[in-house]
Amino acid sequence: MPRAELEALQLERLRSLVERVAHVPFHRDHFAHHEIGTHSIRSLADIRRLPFTTKNDMRRHHPLGLLAVPRKDLARIHGSSGTTGKPTFVAYTARDLDIWSELCARFLVAGGLKPEHTVQVAFGYGLFTGGFGLHYGIEKVGAAVIPAAAGNTRRQIEIMRALDPEGLICTPSYALTIADAARDLGIDPRSLPIRLGHFGGEPWSEDMRREIEEELDISAFNNYGLSEIIGPGVSGECSARDGMHIQEDHFLVECLDPETLEPVPEGEPGELVITSLTREAMPMIRYRTRDIARLYREPCSCGRTTMRMSRVTGRTDDMLIIRGVNVFPSQIEEALLRVEGTTPHYLIEVSRPGTLDEVHVKVEIHPEIFSDRMDRMQSLCERISREIHTVAGIRAHVDLVEPRSIERFVGKAKRVLDKRNIQN
Repeated sequence: MPRAELEALQLERLRSLVERVAHVPFHRDHFAHHEIGTHSIRSLADIRRLPFTTKNDMRRHHPLGLLAVPRKDLARIHGSSGTTGKPTFVAYTARDLDIWSELCARFLVAGGLKPEHTVQVAFGYGLFTGGFGLHYGIEKVGAAVIPAAAGNTRRQIEIMRALDPEGLICTPSYALTIADAARDLGIDPRSLPIRLGHFGGEPWSEDMRREIEEELDISAFNNYGLSEIIGPGVSGECSARDGMHIQEDHFLVECLDPETLEPVPEGEPGELVITSLTREAMPMIRYRTRDIARLYREPCSCGRTTMRMSRVTGRTDDMLIIRGVNVFPSQIEEALLRVEGTTPHYLIEVSRPGTLDEVHVKVEIHPEIFSDRMDRMQSLCERISREIHTVAGIRAHVDLVEPRSIERFVGKAKRVLDKRNIQN
């Protein structure tokens, strides 16, 4: 769709959204105080007149205080785990579910999925949106689904070898866990039948993509979404893999400075703020995702006209401040994978034994690199430390650990142990 037509559609849907949520108390009070109505939205720029929505707003209106439709119209409810506070719930009408399936189908097809394929879904099913969203997206394409769910890695491999799926859906870190487990079973991971993977649920680097592709001999595609907005399906990569195409007919995305809340220049990192234009049950207006990424508007070689976003480089709320320097775990990962012999399995430990922060990075290395020669290990530590300083701008103590000694995770990998919070 030409940009002018797309933006006209967005404006029409934004005005409709404002009208649809006007009766929701959270929005009604703000609209009344600032005299906002559909008459206030004359251009897309007028979205800045609307209030932000945050995770805390959802918690304050727990469990379903942001509903924009009667409870009887709901078809499904998902939710977060609540590991960082009170769990939050998100609701869907039947039409929401149809749209969600379509959005997932779009990026799956853009990333090579065909109706004749079979896909193994190794995401969790349940309140978590990932498994169900991708499941129905695969079915929308016409492909077959193996709902293997998360965990039991040995069984995942047995299923792959028995049913020959071409596709794999899971977190990127779990894809590497599958490769490790196959090797432990005496199976060459590259001999597994999968040939493409769609990975999401956690930030990952371009270096990690290369690692996954080399380990499993597949093409790896990135996608992005979050349950508060709809789940997976907000954006996804095409065959060019030059950023994730945002589904702009359904989402209006801003990229703002997280401190000033002003727009950042195009191509500069900022916090993604997303408005869901078509969701019925629980539409979000200017939801602060806390995810840091970049937006690009130049044309893509694939021919799609939608704006693209970079991979998520971190979150404003898992960002570490080390002696005044902002550091994201993904920066540490990028540094590690620049050094031959390291793996993407690591743990960052931050402490404050005195008045200054100290960072220790535990790093797994490949078995053939591990040595009992102290000078070789010390040299490797120094190379890793230099790369961390180059990429992240901090000095870190590097501890090399044996292969498979850092805990593996089925879902989102836990990369940071901040002991400063314990001491405080």
